[in-house]
Formats: sequence, C-alpha cells, structure tokens
Amino acid sequence: MVQAYILIQTEVGKAAYVAREISGIPGVKQAEDVTGPYDVIVRAEARNVDDLGKLVVAQIQGVEGITRTLTCPIVHI
Repeated sequence: MVQAYILIQTEVGKAAYVAREISGIPGVKQAEDVTGPYDVIVRAEARNVDDLGKLVVAQIQGVEGITRTLTCPIVHI
C-alpha cells in the first residue's frame, strides 16, 4: 500500500464542500478542511503509485472547486 497526504487549494468558500465530496471517494481515508496556505488536507491510500496517481488525477481533481493539488507520499525511513 502507498499512502499520501494530498494538500488542496480551493476556490474561495468551497473548502467544506470539497472536503465532503472527497471524503466519499474510495481510497480516501480522511478529508478535512483547514486554515492556512491549503484549504483541504486529505489522507489517501492506493495499491501502488500508479493507482495513487489515478486516484488524484481522475477522481480528486475532478471535484468542482479545486484549483490546485500537491501530493505528498508518506515514507517510512
């Protein structure tokens, strides 16, 4: 399993909506609207890096109101 945090910027006033919509996507473990330079932080998991990329590009980025994402894979050093 590959796990990642996905940092999301949204249109003004869309953070709560985006977090609710994303929380229903399979592979998303948690989605929270936050304050700061990002509006939503998501924790997600997938079988491999390719599936993680598909999750982000095909599903998460398709949610209305998202302007930018940054995917941060979790590493265990």
